[in-house]
Amino acid sequence: MSSTMVTFYSHIVNFIFALQLQLSKPQMNHLLTFIHGIILTDGRVNVAQIRRSTGDARDLSCMTRFLNESPWCPNRVTRRRIQFIINRIQKARTKAGDPRPIVFFIVDDTQSKKDRSTKRMEGLDNHFSHSDGKTVWSHCIVTAHVVSEDHSFAWDFRSYFRESYCQEEGIPFKSKNDLAIELINSYQPSDDEQVYVLVDSWYTSKKLIEACYLKGFHLIGGVRANRKIYPHGVGVKLSDFASTFIEATDLHSVTVDGHSYKVYSYEGNLADTEYAKVLLSWENEFVSNKTPFCLLSTDSSLNLVTILRYYNVRWNIETGYRYFKELLGFDEYQLLSRKGIERFWCIEFLTYNYLEYQRQEWQQGLPLTIGDVVRRIRKDHIGQIVVYAYEQGLSKRSLKDVLKDLKLAV
Repeated sequence: MSSTMVTFYSHIVNFIFALQLQLSKPQMNHLLTFIHGIILTDGRVNVAQIRRSTGDARDLSCMTRFLNESPWCPNRVTRRRIQFIINRIQKARTKAGDPRPIVFFIVDDTQSKKDRSTKRMEGLDNHFSHSDGKTVWSHCIVTAHVVSEDHSFAWDFRSYFRESYCQEEGIPFKSKNDLAIELINSYQPSDDEQVYVLVDSWYTSKKLIEACYLKGFHLIGGVRANRKIYPHGVGVKLSDFASTFIEATDLHSVTVDGHSYKVYSYEGNLADTEYAKVLLSWENEFVSNKTPFCLLSTDSSLNLVTILRYYNVRWNIETGYRYFKELLGFDEYQLLSRKGIERFWCIEFLTYNYLEYQRQEWQQGLPLTIGDVVRRIRKDHIGQIVVYAYEQGLSKRSLKDVLKDLKLAV
């Protein structure tokens, strides 16, 4: 008896086939193997571990060639994946009957760190890591995340290269703000949507605000305390304004998502920005010599609580980075070519979107996380192994043969 022990997980297969990716049968098998392997691998996620986790019989070099050389189009995969996201959100919106749908488009960047002994991998450079607070040897990507109607999808990414690297490679240099604008421009809203772009202070720039304005989007973003505002036409840094002019009686007490804040609201001009609402906030209590957290909203019609609540949605992208790196091995690749690495990321985004889709399908009123979905799929996979081993035992097959089928034979 040689019935296959591990079949592709039917939910994943149905999801991928519904995207109509126009891949050949071998390419589709490779793609399904990668998605399954990324989800099933507990620990270091690289091509060898993906092959081992799925029990794939193909040679390791064959799987590597799929990333580095195979003539499939990652841009087409991304387009089909993004169209699925849009359709999914619109379907949920229709079901909810939302008359004025809001979309949050979140932009940030992250680093895929590598050991400094790694030299042959293309595109590595010294990039500043916000989470580490220092420069790290890494790849850097600017990414976007879309949140709407209780859906939270990883949208797309752009590789960032420092100007010196671009000169060496003969490729056009694009700043992180340039790449962020590319991502913002890639979102085509429906006529009834209000889109809020959410960013931290690294991206709250004149260039980005203008790009949002041209798209009809609003921006809510962190602002550095050294940014100037112009109360009564006189320029003053936000930090100096807070420590010199604000009194406790000028503040509003607000509570957002269980956290209490003391907030001062300014409306007017900023350096490089004609008009916006700026919030200066302190958590729990006002301390005049403590630098406030500053937040800008180009939509001045929003009240204080709404601005703070909307900005909190930005944490979806941080949670997404954690799932990418801790569950899906986003930065554990050992590929050398930029082409192979970006194709791997393309598959990672596809995998993440499948998991978010499956989370929505399974939660049925009970809150589920993407981590819950991964654990359920892994549990189902183990159950498949147990059933197979039991059936093979009933058919009197030797333990050695069963272990060989399971790719567990020494």
